[in-house]
Amino acid sequence: MKVGISQLIVPALSLEEFFAQSAAAGYEGVELCLGGESPLQLANIEESISKIKELSQRYALPVTSLVHSLCSANLLAGGEEQKRNIEQTCAELEIARKLGVKTTLYTFGYLQPDLFYDKAYENAVTGLRALAHRAEAAGVSLAIEFVWSGFLFSPLEMKGLLDEVGSQAIGFYFDPGNMAVFQYPHHWVRILGNHIKMVHMKDWKGNATNGCWPPLLEGTIDFARVMAELRAIGYDGYLISEVESGICAIEDTAQKIREIMTMT
Repeated sequence: MKVGISQLIVPALSLEEFFAQSAAAGYEGVELCLGGESPLQLANIEESISKIKELSQRYALPVTSLVHSLCSANLLAGGEEQKRNIEQTCAELEIARKLGVKTTLYTFGYLQPDLFYDKAYENAVTGLRALAHRAEAAGVSLAIEFVWSGFLFSPLEMKGLLDEVGSQAIGFYFDPGNMAVFQYPHHWVRILGNHIKMVHMKDWKGNATNGCWPPLLEGTIDFARVMAELRAIGYDGYLISEVESGICAIEDTAQKIREIMTMT
């Protein structure tokens, strides 16, 4: 496994600053963000792609993954909302293809008072099957992250959805810090298995009403068991820091991830 860092935690840095600081801190790969506060935007995408490729080579830092931050439409809602989400996501898949990125972080939407859970699930399967064809053609995977959206709150639900979609191009982005308040993260690794495309690294401390994401190894996650389950499924990809620099210096987090890698 290798140590990576996400641009999500330092969005104010320029692309060059992000690559330079990540390399100096000992990371081996970088995750970029498209849209949001990131300097990578649709308006400057072509020049940014050239710049990213140059920076990646100069600092010997491959781009491990891309975070979808442009989608404003809700895939779960179906209809025109779903159509717009698919169009926006396909545009981002094409950008990932041009960058040579093989995995993208994807969150597909949210429930609403009049959007019932069963209908949202049905819409998710339909929408993801449509996206799967485009992702397969681009050679890029969509990795769905578990977030606090009120949808798919169980590893069995997530696995069932991915099995029903039935495409190697649609998988799971595992972040133990996101589900630790509700379940044991290592359960998700064993159950999701080869659906896991990429791994974020966050810890968790506290409960749902007063919890926080502390520095790694200062929370309640049993990282030894997480690592044992990751090895058992044959995961050999990146462990990507999503620990904000204000919580822990990026150099220290890189060292903590390396310490976690040695756990048995």
